[in-house]
Amino acid sequence: MFGKLEEIEAKYDKLEQELAQPDIFNDQERYKKVSKAHADLADVVRVFREHKQLAQELDDNREMLADGDPDIREMAKAEIETIEERLPELEEELKILLLPKDPMDDKNIILEIRAGTGGDEAALFAADLYRMYSRYAEANRWKVEEMSSNPTGSGGYKEIIASISGDKVYSKLKYESGTHRVQRVPATESQGRIHTSAVTVAIMPEAEEVDVDIRPEDLRVDVYRSSGPGGQSVNTTDSAIRITHIPTGMVVICQDEKSQHKNKAKALKVLRSRLLQIEQDKAKAEEDANRRSQIGSGDRSERIRTYNFPQGRVSDHRINLTLHQLPQIMEGELEDLTDALISHFQAEALKRQGD
Repeated sequence: MFGKLEEIEAKYDKLEQELAQPDIFNDQERYKKVSKAHADLADVVRVFREHKQLAQELDDNREMLADGDPDIREMAKAEIETIEERLPELEEELKILLLPKDPMDDKNIILEIRAGTGGDEAALFAADLYRMYSRYAEANRWKVEEMSSNPTGSGGYKEIIASISGDKVYSKLKYESGTHRVQRVPATESQGRIHTSAVTVAIMPEAEEVDVDIRPEDLRVDVYRSSGPGGQSVNTTDSAIRITHIPTGMVVICQDEKSQHKNKAKALKVLRSRLLQIEQDKAKAEEDANRRSQIGSGDRSERIRTYNFPQGRVSDHRINLTLHQLPQIMEGELEDLTDALISHFQAEALKRQGD
């Protein structure tokens, strides 16, 4: 591991020297590429340098144990204890930083939320989850853009699709895909009985045109007039778009914009991201089959989390984590959940590397 770290540090220093050259700003593409490569290595180099410094201090303090002055020996002993506690922590951190990066982690995402079993109550919870993710995005200074929605008369959503863009969005939210179950007393329930409803969430890395090649002849594009909840017309022009991807049969509808051109662009963005997700799922299924992993497939039909309103708790079933912070979580304070999930799956990846 340390030989690899020396190589990374040497590469980092070389990139730093390149960034210090005044003429690099003349080639903006080159500047962006070098800056990103430099930033990607910054954390691992910082932790490695701290480890090297502490290892040197440990050697120095061990030499001081032979000093004639008892106070110096006592001080060295205390320093050694502190350093010996810290070094294994840094080594664990380095192992995690050296794990292969998910190439999708830096991408923006397409978020799809759909009401499942539970009728109106599921649709209302879909709206609650959309608000939760929007608040979380706001706290991270990410941008949320609604792309398509199918609202209900009660203020919920049968389906809502949005794009979230910003710094490393996919890396933070990729473990949110799955079935989210809610247990609560609906506002319309006169007997005070708890109902259980379900909502599915899909988090897909936003695909660029270079990621997915869609041939025009594989698309059927239908144009029609938009309609709102209950069938009332919301548009007097044919601006709604339905795109069918003929090879897969996948259909994407977008009617939120008044411009046909904008609706088509949004629908294509969603289609590209869904097709990229299919490719990713296929690659992951093959990988899981090869190593017979038992960590869970991440399939979207899996129940991943339960929100229990009467008890004020949220439970993530994949990592056996229960938090009694439901009001804060519904306000978008997701860090305790997302951090725990990231740590868990990093630990799983480390375990697999050791097998």
